[in-house]
Amino acid sequence: MGNKVTIMLVDDHAIVREGYRSLLQKQADFEVVCEAGDGNEAYLNYQQHQPDVVVMDITLPGQSGIKAIERIRQYDPQSRILVFSMHENPSFALQATRAGALGYITKSSDPEALIRAISQVAANEHTLSADIAQALAMEKLGQEQAALDELTVREFEILRLLVDARSNQDIADLLNISPKTVSNSHYIIKKKLGVSSDIELTRLAIKMNLVNLLDLVDEAPGSA
Repeated sequence: MGNKVTIMLVDDHAIVREGYRSLLQKQADFEVVCEAGDGNEAYLNYQQHQPDVVVMDITLPGQSGIKAIERIRQYDPQSRILVFSMHENPSFALQATRAGALGYITKSSDPEALIRAISQVAANEHTLSADIAQALAMEKLGQEQAALDELTVREFEILRLLVDARSNQDIADLLNISPKTVSNSHYIIKKKLGVSSDIELTRLAIKMNLVNLLDLVDEAPGSA
C-alpha cells in the first residue's frame, strides 16, 4: 500500500518502543519507519526519514521532548508531532502545543485513542486525550474564576448590570457614580477578564453563572 502513514517513535525505553511498534504495525495504514531514544537522535532521524508523524515522549535523557519538538519544527514547519506522555498535568500539554505539537495523548489512554490521535495528526488536526482536554478546561475555568475574583465590589456590580443590558446612564444612576466612571470601569472589567467585546463579556458571565441565559431572553427588547 503506497499511502501508509509513516511514523517515528521517540521514547527512551526500548521495550516501550517495541510495544508501540507492535501495536501500530498491526494497523494496515501505519508503518513505523524509525525510532529514537533521545531528542538529538529524534532530530537526526527526522531529517533522514521525514516521517509523516512523530510520536514523541517528552521525558527524555538530556534534551527534553519539548526542545526536540522545537528543533524539528524549526527544521520543518510542516512536521506533525503527537506527544505521548505519562504526564497528565495540563501545563505539559500547553508547553508541548506552544513548541509546535499538534496533539497530546497520555499513556493512560487506551490503544484506540493513540491510533485515532495518530490519524488525526497525520491529517494535520489538533487532538487531546479526554483527560488532558478536561484538565485544560478546568484550568481555564480556574483562571477565569481567579480573574473574576480580582474585580472590586463596584466593578462586580457594574459587570452584573452591564450583562443585564443596562445603559451606562442607568448604571450611573443606580450606583450614584458618573457615566464616565461606568465607561472607565467597563474598559477595566474587560481587560481584567481578558475579553475584547461585550458579547464575550456576556458569554463569560453566563459561563461563570453570574447570569441566567433565560433571564437575558426574558428581558430582551420585544420579549413578553
